[in-house]
Amino acid sequence: MKKLSYIILGFIIGAVITYYFSPGNPGVDPSEATSELAEKGFKPKNIISIEEAKKLNNNWSQYRCKAVDSCIKVQTNGQKGHDNRWAEWSIKDLRQYLAYSRYESRKLGYKMTGVRFYLGVYGDENEPDNKKLTTTMFMVPRGHKKGNQKASMIPFNFAGGDTDIPIPPMNNSSGGSGGYPN
Repeated sequence: MKKLSYIILGFIIGAVITYYFSPGNPGVDPSEATSELAEKGFKPKNIISIEEAKKLNNNWSQYRCKAVDSCIKVQTNGQKGHDNRWAEWSIKDLRQYLAYSRYESRKLGYKMTGVRFYLGVYGDENEPDNKKLTTTMFMVPRGHKKGNQKASMIPFNFAGGDTDIPIPPMNNSSGGSGGYPN
Protein backbone atom coordinates (compact mmCIF):
# COMPACT_ATOMS: atom_id res chain seq x y z
CA MET A 1 0.00 0.00 0.00
CA LYS A 2 2.92 2.33 0.73
CA LYS A 3 4.18 1.96 -2.86
CA LEU A 4 0.75 2.92 -4.20
CA SER A 5 0.78 6.17 -2.21
CA TYR A 6 4.17 7.05 -3.76
CA ILE A 7 2.76 6.40 -7.24
CA ILE A 8 -0.29 8.58 -6.53
CA LEU A 9 1.93 11.32 -5.09
CA GLY A 10 4.12 11.08 -8.22
CA PHE A 11 1.09 11.52 -10.47
CA ILE A 12 -0.07 14.57 -8.48
CA ILE A 13 3.37 16.20 -8.61
CA GLY A 14 3.61 15.40 -12.33
CA ALA A 15 0.18 16.92 -12.97
CA VAL A 16 1.09 20.11 -11.09
CA ILE A 17 4.39 20.47 -12.97
CA THR A 18 2.66 19.77 -16.31
CA TYR A 19 0.00 22.37 -15.55
CA TYR A 20 2.60 24.96 -14.52
CA PHE A 21 4.85 24.51 -17.56
CA SER A 22 2.24 23.83 -20.26
CA PRO A 23 1.60 26.64 -22.79
CA GLY A 24 -2.17 26.53 -22.23
CA ASN A 25 -4.61 26.20 -25.09
CA PRO A 26 -2.40 25.84 -28.19
CA GLY A 27 -5.14 27.24 -30.45
CA VAL A 28 -5.37 30.54 -28.54
CA ASP A 29 -2.62 33.13 -28.27
CA PRO A 30 -3.23 34.93 -24.96
CA SER A 31 -0.90 37.75 -26.00
CA GLU A 32 -3.27 38.88 -28.75
CA ALA A 33 -5.70 41.54 -27.57
CA THR A 34 -9.15 41.23 -29.06
CA SER A 35 -12.01 43.65 -29.27
CA GLU A 36 -13.80 41.57 -26.63
CA LEU A 37 -10.93 42.22 -24.21
CA ALA A 38 -11.01 45.93 -25.03
CA GLU A 39 -14.73 46.01 -24.30
CA LYS A 40 -13.99 44.51 -20.88
CA GLY A 41 -11.53 47.30 -20.06
CA PHE A 42 -8.31 45.52 -21.10
CA LYS A 43 -5.44 48.00 -21.51
CA PRO A 44 -2.15 46.86 -23.10
CA LYS A 45 1.19 47.48 -21.42
CA ASN A 46 3.22 50.60 -22.28
CA ILE A 47 0.27 52.84 -23.11
CA ILE A 48 1.25 56.47 -22.58
CA SER A 49 -0.97 59.47 -22.08
CA ILE A 50 -1.74 61.95 -24.83
CA GLU A 51 0.17 64.53 -22.78
CA GLU A 52 3.27 62.27 -22.72
CA ALA A 53 3.00 61.76 -26.49
CA LYS A 54 2.81 65.53 -26.99
CA LYS A 55 5.87 65.97 -24.74
CA LEU A 56 7.84 63.37 -26.74
CA ASN A 57 6.81 65.06 -29.99
CA ASN A 58 7.76 68.50 -28.65
CA ASN A 59 11.13 67.15 -27.48
CA TRP A 60 11.79 65.80 -30.98
CA SER A 61 10.87 69.19 -32.42
CA GLN A 62 13.19 70.95 -29.97
CA TYR A 63 16.19 68.61 -30.20
CA ARG A 64 16.06 67.05 -33.68
CA CYS A 65 13.82 68.96 -36.10
CA LYS A 66 16.21 71.81 -37.02
CA ALA A 67 19.11 69.44 -37.67
CA VAL A 68 17.07 67.02 -39.77
CA ASP A 69 15.30 69.74 -41.76
CA SER A 70 18.55 71.61 -42.41
CA CYS A 71 20.10 68.41 -43.77
CA ILE A 72 17.22 67.84 -46.16
CA LYS A 73 17.44 71.45 -47.36
CA VAL A 74 21.15 70.99 -48.11
CA GLN A 75 20.63 67.61 -49.78
CA THR A 76 17.78 68.86 -51.98
CA ASN A 77 19.36 72.25 -52.74
CA GLY A 78 16.57 74.02 -50.89
CA GLN A 79 13.78 72.27 -52.81
CA LYS A 80 12.36 70.61 -49.70
CA GLY A 81 11.96 72.30 -46.37
CA HIS A 82 10.82 69.45 -44.12
CA ASP A 83 11.46 65.77 -43.69
CA ASN A 84 8.88 63.12 -42.80
CA ARG A 85 8.07 62.98 -39.10
CA TRP A 86 5.72 60.04 -39.08
CA ALA A 87 4.85 56.87 -40.95
CA GLU A 88 1.44 55.29 -41.29
CA TRP A 89 0.09 51.88 -42.32
CA SER A 90 -3.52 50.80 -42.57
CA ILE A 91 -4.83 48.23 -40.11
CA LYS A 92 -5.44 45.90 -43.05
CA ASP A 93 -1.79 46.19 -44.18
CA LEU A 94 -0.52 45.65 -40.61
CA ARG A 95 -2.69 42.57 -40.07
CA GLN A 96 -1.67 41.11 -43.42
CA TYR A 97 2.02 41.69 -42.73
CA LEU A 98 1.80 40.21 -39.23
CA ALA A 99 0.00 37.13 -40.57
CA TYR A 100 2.57 36.81 -43.38
CA SER A 101 5.47 37.23 -40.94
CA ARG A 102 4.10 34.64 -38.50
CA TYR A 103 3.59 32.14 -41.31
CA GLU A 104 7.03 32.71 -42.85
CA SER A 105 8.67 32.63 -39.39
CA ARG A 106 7.18 29.22 -38.66
CA LYS A 107 8.35 27.95 -42.06
CA LEU A 108 11.91 29.08 -41.23
CA GLY A 109 11.78 27.53 -37.74
CA TYR A 110 11.44 30.78 -35.77
CA LYS A 111 9.05 31.81 -33.04
CA MET A 112 8.01 35.37 -33.85
CA THR A 113 7.81 37.47 -30.69
CA GLY A 114 7.52 41.02 -31.95
CA VAL A 115 8.18 43.61 -34.62
CA ARG A 116 10.99 46.14 -34.79
CA PHE A 117 10.66 49.47 -36.62
CA TYR A 118 13.74 50.88 -38.35
CA LEU A 119 14.30 54.36 -39.73
CA GLY A 120 15.50 54.61 -43.31
CA VAL A 121 16.00 57.30 -45.97
CA TYR A 122 14.95 57.07 -49.59
CA GLY A 123 17.73 57.69 -52.10
CA ASP A 124 17.99 60.56 -54.54
CA GLU A 125 17.69 58.40 -57.66
CA ASN A 126 14.79 56.33 -59.01
CA GLU A 127 12.38 57.64 -56.37
CA PRO A 128 9.27 59.79 -56.89
CA ASP A 129 9.96 63.47 -56.15
CA ASN A 130 7.83 63.41 -53.00
CA LYS A 131 10.01 60.62 -51.52
CA LYS A 132 13.55 61.59 -52.57
CA LEU A 133 15.88 61.89 -49.55
CA THR A 134 13.02 61.71 -47.05
CA THR A 135 12.84 59.56 -43.96
CA THR A 136 10.81 56.38 -44.00
CA MET A 137 10.23 53.52 -41.61
CA PHE A 138 10.14 49.81 -42.25
CA MET A 139 9.19 46.96 -39.98
CA VAL A 140 10.94 43.67 -39.43
CA PRO A 141 9.69 40.64 -37.50
CA ARG A 142 11.69 39.65 -34.41
CA GLY A 143 12.02 36.30 -32.70
CA HIS A 144 14.23 33.32 -32.02
CA LYS A 145 14.93 29.92 -33.53
CA LYS A 146 12.79 27.11 -32.22
CA GLY A 147 14.21 23.69 -31.33
CA ASN A 148 17.77 22.62 -30.62
CA GLN A 149 17.38 23.99 -27.13
CA LYS A 150 18.58 22.20 -24.03
CA ALA A 151 15.89 21.09 -21.61
CA SER A 152 15.68 23.11 -18.44
CA MET A 153 13.47 23.40 -15.41
CA ILE A 154 13.89 27.18 -15.58
CA PRO A 155 11.50 28.77 -18.12
CA PHE A 156 13.89 31.62 -18.98
CA ASN A 157 16.28 32.13 -21.86
CA PHE A 158 19.62 33.39 -20.57
CA ALA A 159 21.49 32.50 -23.75
CA GLY A 160 20.48 35.56 -25.73
CA GLY A 161 17.62 37.65 -26.99
CA ASP A 162 15.52 37.82 -30.07
CA THR A 163 16.95 38.73 -33.46
CA ASP A 164 15.58 40.02 -36.73
CA ILE A 165 14.00 37.14 -38.62
CA PRO A 166 15.21 36.90 -42.24
CA ILE A 167 11.84 37.74 -43.80
CA PRO A 168 11.34 40.64 -46.22
CA PRO A 169 10.54 43.83 -44.24
CA MET A 170 7.46 45.98 -44.88
CA ASN A 171 7.82 49.57 -46.11
CA ASN A 172 5.86 51.91 -48.37
CA SER A 173 4.02 53.61 -45.59
CA SER A 174 2.61 57.04 -46.08
CA GLY A 175 4.41 59.78 -44.20
CA GLY A 176 4.24 63.45 -43.45
CA SER A 177 5.92 66.40 -41.79
CA GLY A 178 3.30 67.49 -39.27
CA GLY A 179 3.83 66.94 -35.55
CA TYR A 180 1.58 65.17 -33.02
CA PRO A 181 -1.36 65.46 -32.84
CA ASN A 182 -1.79 65.78 -36.57
